[in-house]
Amino acid sequence: MRTGRRTAGMIGAAVTAAAMLTGCGGTVGDSGSTDARRLVLIPGVANEPFYISMQCGAQEEANKLGFRLDTQAPTQFDASQQTPIVTGVIANKPGAILVTPTHATAMASPIKQARDSGIEVVEVDTALDDTSVAVSSISSDNRKGGRLAAQTLSKLVGGNGSVLTINTKAGTSTTDLRAQGFEDELKNQPGLASLGVQYNNNEAAQAASIVTATLAAHPDLVGIFATNLSSAEGAATGLRNAGKLGQVKLVGFDASPKQVEDLRVGTVQALIAQNPADIGAQGVDQAAAAIDGKPVTRNIRTDMIALTRADMDANAKYFYRSKC
Repeated sequence: MRTGRRTAGMIGAAVTAAAMLTGCGGTVGDSGSTDARRLVLIPGVANEPFYISMQCGAQEEANKLGFRLDTQAPTQFDASQQTPIVTGVIANKPGAILVTPTHATAMASPIKQARDSGIEVVEVDTALDDTSVAVSSISSDNRKGGRLAAQTLSKLVGGNGSVLTINTKAGTSTTDLRAQGFEDELKNQPGLASLGVQYNNNEAAQAASIVTATLAAHPDLVGIFATNLSSAEGAATGLRNAGKLGQVKLVGFDASPKQVEDLRVGTVQALIAQNPADIGAQGVDQAAAAIDGKPVTRNIRTDMIALTRADMDANAKYFYRSKC
């Protein structure tokens, strides 16, 4: 009985996820359709500004090139929710899928099934460890973004003290690369001592607990690098509860409306902003090229920038969108 309830819950989650449409434009899968001019975007999670911005860029480019774009997204950044969406899309045989793998290895099997069924696969934002599956992979240079975070944090703290990295889930290619880049750059910042990487399982409350425990064990903590939104929000809560908000410098990743407001009021001191709309647009370009038998570019890296309170408004084009 227990197994049956768990199975039913997973089916229910899959139905809910398949019914959700993020951001702007597009409709959820047309049963039985086979259309080489149809693209399906499967981002990491529904209703998150980064992925909405990605969809906006993809939708605009698809319209320009004469392709139809549908979007289906899981309600959580989780392979168990994304897998049934991918397998459902396979049955409808679009020309290509633009997919954000929610795990570098767990999503390999369903995405390979898409490729083997004749669907072109383009990775957007995250990627599988197996580089043979997708025809193209478009993302920010996340390792470079981590290095930029370390450089920015060093300037904010004056170059001395202990710093902590809070990451989301191990096995998420983008955030793992950010953490690696951050740790690598710390070697060039001799005044900063790394306290390593801790994982919050994409839960803000867990990130807050990590900060509370770290402050108790390391009173010389001067800075935190949070690799994603939940990590940054939780870290800020932990610092606020300890009366250390603004004293311990916090560098977050991404520039959603909430994060931008946090930067403006001083909850975080810097943000490393990506360009998700460009990722989406270039994903469509590569998918269209693959469908039309034209050359594709295997790896594309898009730009990013460090935003501080002093220069944020001058770089407003990097702010993420909550709707198209």
